[in-house]
Amino acid sequence: MTHSLRRLAALPVLLLPLLLAGCGDDSDATAAAPAPAGGGPVVVDHVYGSTEVDGVPERIVTIDVQWTDTMLAMGVEPVGYTLDAYMPDNVVPWQVLPEDAEALDVAEGVPVEEIAALDPDLIVGSYSIADQHTYDLLSAIAPTIPNLDETEVTPWQDLVALAGEVLDRPEDATALVEQVDGAVAQAAADLPGLEGQTFALAQYVVGDSMYIVADEDDGSSVFFQQLGMTMLPTVREQGEKTGDARINVSTERADLLRSDLLAFLVNGGDEGDLGDIPGFDALPGTVAVLDYATIVGLNTPTPLSIPYSLEQLRPYLEEAAA
Repeated sequence: MTHSLRRLAALPVLLLPLLLAGCGDDSDATAAAPAPAGGGPVVVDHVYGSTEVDGVPERIVTIDVQWTDTMLAMGVEPVGYTLDAYMPDNVVPWQVLPEDAEALDVAEGVPVEEIAALDPDLIVGSYSIADQHTYDLLSAIAPTIPNLDETEVTPWQDLVALAGEVLDRPEDATALVEQVDGAVAQAAADLPGLEGQTFALAQYVVGDSMYIVADEDDGSSVFFQQLGMTMLPTVREQGEKTGDARINVSTERADLLRSDLLAFLVNGGDEGDLGDIPGFDALPGTVAVLDYATIVGLNTPTPLSIPYSLEQLRPYLEEAAA
């Protein structure tokens, strides 16, 4: 089955499968209660209750690209991490993973027994820990942190801030956020013409339908908003109407792609399949048909993927800003 925009159809890539209340604003950036002076457990509230992390974890298993990248960016090597089977050669281009870490295949679900064999002292995942049952199985192995709230894709800034609390390195987390956000802010300053422009992040699953991010609070939206852009109103309105963070529409709805900048993935095909979408060749804005890795980097953003995807998207941003 084709990977449906991560979360867009449960597919982390694109849209599948963010809105930080303001650029770099992390007033609600973490659900972790700061450890009391002198040391003590960190309690993390999340969708399945709360998790207590007592002491700084040393053997961490990461169950999706967002958490893998967050730990790597914080200088922590996971003992186990999940593969993205849709990534060419199973390689995420911005990651440098430890050779002795265990690569975990989640194509058939979270491999609980394999994770248990790694003897972790912390398990972290967001959209990949998709239900209470999976969470219960994992939390029986080690303290487990799943999605913090009902947002489909968590802003990466929130995850970094949480990692800073759990690892007892909040200053490093702050510095990391400032560094990456600073690069995006510089791009916005270089391209003032993006201010007020509309964006859409979407994919076409060949032979199926289109999926479009429709939630301004979703993690995948923050990057564009930091550039001064706004979600295409018709997409936002459709999301509000259906209550879906990622709307699933037929290929007849090219009207929902008429943004000033469209970041688009052909999932399960190539650009020759764009002919399946009536009117795609007549879209009025800048159309960026991107590869899988770049869309994953935008759809499930991380402190490592954003610099990569920004570089790949830069020519299209310059065109849209002109």
